[in-house]
Amino acid sequence: MEFTLTNLRLNGLFGINFPDMPLWLYITALVVSAAAAYFLGSLNFGVIISKYKFHEDIRSYGSGNAGMTNMLRTYGKSAAAFTLLGDGVKAAVSVLAGTLLIGVSGAYIAGLFCIVGHAFPIYYGFKGGKGVVVSAVTILCLEPMVFLPLFVLFLAIVAATRYISLGSIMGMFVFPLLLNRLYPALHKGASAGAVVTVTSILMSVMVIWLHRSNIKRLWEGKENKLSFKKKDKKKLGGQQNGAEISAAEDGTEDSSDSAQTKNVTQNAADAPAKPKKSGKKGR
Repeated sequence: MEFTLTNLRLNGLFGINFPDMPLWLYITALVVSAAAAYFLGSLNFGVIISKYKFHEDIRSYGSGNAGMTNMLRTYGKSAAAFTLLGDGVKAAVSVLAGTLLIGVSGAYIAGLFCIVGHAFPIYYGFKGGKGVVVSAVTILCLEPMVFLPLFVLFLAIVAATRYISLGSIMGMFVFPLLLNRLYPALHKGASAGAVVTVTSILMSVMVIWLHRSNIKRLWEGKENKLSFKKKDKKKLGGQQNGAEISAAEDGTEDSSDSAQTKNVTQNAADAPAKPKKSGKKGR
């Protein structure tokens, strides 16, 4: 078989794929792709950078999420940029490894399980990020021409609303629909196939499900908006009480302050009045 990039993408480095290879070997290759990508995806760079640079755990601050956005809000632009770079590289390496092993099927399986590893990292107690950066780089590596309109959609929504979560949710919702429509045009009439279709849907469902708390806050009008300024760190479960932490996370610090002022005023009103001294001296 002639060695070309198209053949490499379709069949991997060994040049064969199902149904030309035995089913057991095909399944084994997919399992190896999934396992390798999961362990690589479990290297959560938000946790790594916060631990070794700041001697803290990012999951103890802000939203409790080990992702780029929480790193930006907690530690600033530099930490967020390195988190973006690390999480992006692991997604790209996962897709490349899956492609070399078993072609396009391995690439999609590897991309999916890299997201799973990022969200549920085996090295960090299965508590990670929400997979937006990993998903974006995975889609970019798998289907660049599908990534571009999704990225434009993401930018438009974030520019209009300043909600990163809303842009991410809508992008992932549209992804499998757009992929299904564009795949034949991008691949000389070839159909997406079961593996591509199912994994793209699972990627979409997983990332949206990981954003369920964001969806609730968006519905309630309490979601954080994009800001490039580093915020004061709010430690989860720290000395602040639950109401104060919730108010800080939802961007309602002012209402918390007014409630505190109201309590002080109420306490002053409830305090017993001091008896007035009589002007007459006792005889």
